[in-house]
Amino acid sequence: MNTTEPTRREFLSRASGGFGALALAGLVSELQAADNPLAARNGHHLPKADRVIFLFSTGGTSHIDTFNHRPQLIADHGKSITASRWLNKSGEFNRFLIKPRFAFKQYGQCGSWVSELFPNVGSVMDDVCVLNAMHCESDGHDKATLAAHTGSAQFARPSAGSWVSYGLGTVNQNLPSFVVLAPAAPYAGAQTWSSDFLPACHQGTHVVPGIEPLPNIRPRNPNSDFQQMELALQKRLNQAHLAQRAADQSLDARIRSFETAFGMQREAPEAFDLSQETEATLQLYGLERGATSGFGWQCLVARRLAERGVRFLELIDVGSSSNWDSHGDMGDHIRLAKAIDKPIAGLLTDLKQRGMLERTLVVWTTEFGRTPFHQQADHAGREHHNLCFSSWMAGGGVKGGIVHGQSDEYGILTSENAVHTHDLHATMLHLLGIDHERLTFRHAGRDFRLTDVHGRVVREIIA
Repeated sequence: MNTTEPTRREFLSRASGGFGALALAGLVSELQAADNPLAARNGHHLPKADRVIFLFSTGGTSHIDTFNHRPQLIADHGKSITASRWLNKSGEFNRFLIKPRFAFKQYGQCGSWVSELFPNVGSVMDDVCVLNAMHCESDGHDKATLAAHTGSAQFARPSAGSWVSYGLGTVNQNLPSFVVLAPAAPYAGAQTWSSDFLPACHQGTHVVPGIEPLPNIRPRNPNSDFQQMELALQKRLNQAHLAQRAADQSLDARIRSFETAFGMQREAPEAFDLSQETEATLQLYGLERGATSGFGWQCLVARRLAERGVRFLELIDVGSSSNWDSHGDMGDHIRLAKAIDKPIAGLLTDLKQRGMLERTLVVWTTEFGRTPFHQQADHAGREHHNLCFSSWMAGGGVKGGIVHGQSDEYGILTSENAVHTHDLHATMLHLLGIDHERLTFRHAGRDFRLTDVHGRVVREIIA
């Protein structure tokens, strides 16, 4: 490179068009679908869902205090048992059974049992399929969270949202294909929405709730003619720069991220503008007019982005002062559940009223459950438990009003129709029209996939 001439980075830094003006080359060029990694593509079979809204409660929500009603655990409260797992160790541990802190009752025509922590979610159980025999490999937060998102508890891998973006592209080039709505990252950090070895254009776009969820999205220079002139010049520079470095995937991905950024100038502000919503809709989500944060905000924005073609949306439930890791006192679950109960029920209701639930797969999960026992008979908290926990799915081709899988009488081990995290991922992909065994990417000499060498589609829950 001639050092007397400005580098591409220096030229871009001098551009005065703001964030949107960085939308270079491909932005004004009309890319053919075959050359665009974000172009909408068909899957391997007819899909039942067009998009996913993935709700993640970080910290480990107690299954036996929420969705897995175990009457025998109540009856045998205080009884001594021998557990095979305790604080990340295997062996034989003498422990005392601890009954649920919260009462359960049946909801809907289906009669699914839900604890008093989730009365609003209980009201929509006829649309929900509860998975009460989930299990995963690790009872450590970082590893289990990583596995819930990437399929691997041990190594950095692409997020499920990145795999969906890679497999299907996006139907709206003006918005990211994968958006994460979260005030903070869960355990394992930003790796939970990373594209890792997949092209970087498939990485999740992290949006932090607040007064300005998308800072710098509006161009500094409001003169659109001037901006277009800048873009035309920048287009030529980018094309020349990329032509000499055709094999540089990161460069191509960066250019495409600028394209999306420019498109977001036009579409994102409107998508995030909740002033257009009716009072009835705001109340459905438990939102006050003008609110710019909270799980209700995350849920309503997710519905608006889903309407506008975003393929994969993740909503991370991170409490304002803590998460679901209730070692000391299960009373923490009361506050945490109250923050998400109405918004989640509102989301499912709103999607259904708008005719969107049928094609929108909503998944709620957590990294693991919590122990139905403790070493102290009167202890107020619960420890990590990966051998059995609860998740649920709704919409997007899933049978509503059913419970799939059973635990033993105390909620310690799975006993019937167990579902591993790999199976959950395989089923999510299947409903989107993707064969999890065929969605692969060549890296470091081998073909990788979200489910690694595991995973079974849980066909019993598919409508």
